[in-house]
Order: sequence, then structure tokens, then C-alpha cells
Amino acid sequence: MIRGKILSYLNTKIFIYVLIVATALFAIAFTYLHNAKSDGYILGDWLINYQDGGFKRRGLSGSFFFLLQDISGIKLNLLVYFFQVMIISGFFYFYFKLIQYKEATFLYLSLLLSSIGFIGLFNCVDYVGKKEFIVFFLFAFFVCHLNKNSLSKSKEYLICFGLVIAMFFHEITLFFITYFLIALYLKTDTIEFKRYFKYIMAVFIPAVFIGLLGKNINEGQSLQILQERGVILTRGIFFWNINERQYIIEHFKEYRLYLISFLISVAHVAFYLKYQRHRKAISILLVTAFVFSLPLFYLAIDWGRWMYIHMMFIIVLFAMQLKDSTHSTSFKVLKLNPKFYITLFIIILSLTYRVEMSGRGFTFEGFFYRIFVEPIELLHKMV
Repeated sequence: MIRGKILSYLNTKIFIYVLIVATALFAIAFTYLHNAKSDGYILGDWLINYQDGGFKRRGLSGSFFFLLQDISGIKLNLLVYFFQVMIISGFFYFYFKLIQYKEATFLYLSLLLSSIGFIGLFNCVDYVGKKEFIVFFLFAFFVCHLNKNSLSKSKEYLICFGLVIAMFFHEITLFFITYFLIALYLKTDTIEFKRYFKYIMAVFIPAVFIGLLGKNINEGQSLQILQERGVILTRGIFFWNINERQYIIEHFKEYRLYLISFLISVAHVAFYLKYQRHRKAISILLVTAFVFSLPLFYLAIDWGRWMYIHMMFIIVLFAMQLKDSTHSTSFKVLKLNPKFYITLFIIILSLTYRVEMSGRGFTFEGFFYRIFVEPIELLHKMV
């Protein structure tokens, strides 16, 4: 009885707000650290450019920042970081606006606490500062206006233009366009082929140009060009010459552990959908979205990253379906029932394990380990 009363005062919505702020600050702080040390995988990816050999995939971002540097004289590291902060902040702002007048549930909170949800950023700092935040931002902006019935034709074309630009920043945009179509369908409950066509063409036309005309990321002069502009990279994407499919085969023992993380995540989402309307239709749509992204798992080694991106899209998508509320702190009162205990178990399990971006697909070095064990190990090393 006493436990039930205590639970009735635990405001899930406030906890979500705290988690949004904490995750945003964490992402911004560690993105700065990556840029400050000239990380070749995060900062380097933003500095792929057309100056070295002409048109190539991802090259628009580097040429864009080169132009800004020529105009402003500001260091590339800072220019990239300011842009990353804008994109990251924009994503969390529109996600906050989306969920602000929704009735938060304990089960929905469990998605954010998934090892490949918001907590994934805390578990694996290499997730921060990457180009997928552009697509996260576009999707949060899109769903926020879709939810408020304020998605005008001009905003739709603006989003499509953003998707075109995002494709020239990073081609993974193509593999997650399905979530935009799913959100449209779930909101309107009708199939609108003409409307979907705009979004599909926004990513497929750039994909054709990139596939037919795109050159190598490093045509031989990238490192020299960057050094002349004040950025010295010693590792990272410009040095990448690994056969990724062969790498996965050679490290199959580590990669097969992703199956454990994947099955836990599927069970988690399935349990969530058990309490939602139209769960069969949503299940089919989500399976379709995952199947559409399968080429990524074949072509690149960052399996944990692809799983994390899926979960982030799912978190935003499911926020749209939460019950509307007139109060910004509205939440569903917790009750001691099987649903509560299963959700609590899922949260505890999620906080115990970690999904690395590539390599180890499942370890017990999750959020609990990083908070309670890793600092103690560090102290022992210092003593």
C-alpha cells in the first residue's frame, strides 16, 4: 500500500525532461572533446570535401566548412562544433516540444533508457557528434509539426530540401527515409503515394548521383588540404582501407553477440507495442524499416550504430502516439501490476549491458558499470 502511494508521486514526465537535458549536455560536451582532439572519425567525417578530387559522397560538409573558414577566419574545429551544437540542440528542442503536452508513461520511459536509446550515448561516447543527428533533427522537426497539424506544404518542401542536403552530408539518410513515411501513415491513417513520392525522391535522386559519380573519400590530397587549414589528423576515416565485409567475417565471434542485443531490443519494442493500438500494422512497418536498412549491416561494420539510429527514430515516432495532455507535466500514474514489474525488469536489464558501435555487440559494461565500477577501477589505477 505504501509502495503504491510512493509510486503515485513519481512523475515520469519530469524524469524524461531531466534525461533530455542530461543527454543533450552530455552529447554537446563529448562532441567538443572529440573535436578538440581532432578525432579523425567524428571531426574527420565532417571535413570530407570536394576540393580533393571533386564530387564524392559526404563531401558537401567539408567544402561548406572550408567556405565558412575562408569567410570568417575561424578554425575548422570550432566551425564544425558550432554546427554540431545547433543540430544536436535542434533535435532535443523539437523532441521536447513534441513530448511536452503528452501523457508520459513508465513504459515509454523504458525506451529512452534502452541500451541503444538515449542511454546509448552515455554507454558509447563515439555515438556523439556524428552526422545522423542531422536526420534526427529533421525527423523531430517533421514529427513535431505533424503531431500539431502544422506541417504545411512549405514546411514539407523544406524538410525534403533538408533531406537532399543530408544525403550529400551522409548517405545513411537513404536507409532511414522509411520512418518519415511511417510517421505520415500513422498520423493520417491513409496511404498517400504522391506525398510519399516527394520524400523518396529527396533521397533517391542524390543516391543515384553519389553512386554513379562519387569518387573516393580520400583522393590523395585530403590530409594535406586539412593540414594547410589547421587540422592534423593521425587516424580516422581518411586512413580507412579495411574490407568491412571481410572484417565482420574475421570477427564473427564478437559480431554474433549483436544478436543478443538485437533480440532484447526486439522483445522490448514488442512488449511496448502490446499496449498500443494498431500494433500489427506498426509491427509490419517497423520490420519493413529494418529490412530496408539491412544493406548497412552488410556494407559497414558499425552494427551497434545502426541499431542505435533505429531506436532513436522509434523513440520519436512513438512519442507522437502518446496521449495528448493539456499539462506539460502530465504522466500516467504508476501501478503495481505485472506490466510495471516487467517494464522495471527491462529498464534494469537495459542499464546493465552495452552495445558498442562496432566489434563487441553485447557486454555487461553498461550504464551501471560506467557509473559504479569504472570510476573505482580508474581510482585503483591512479593509486
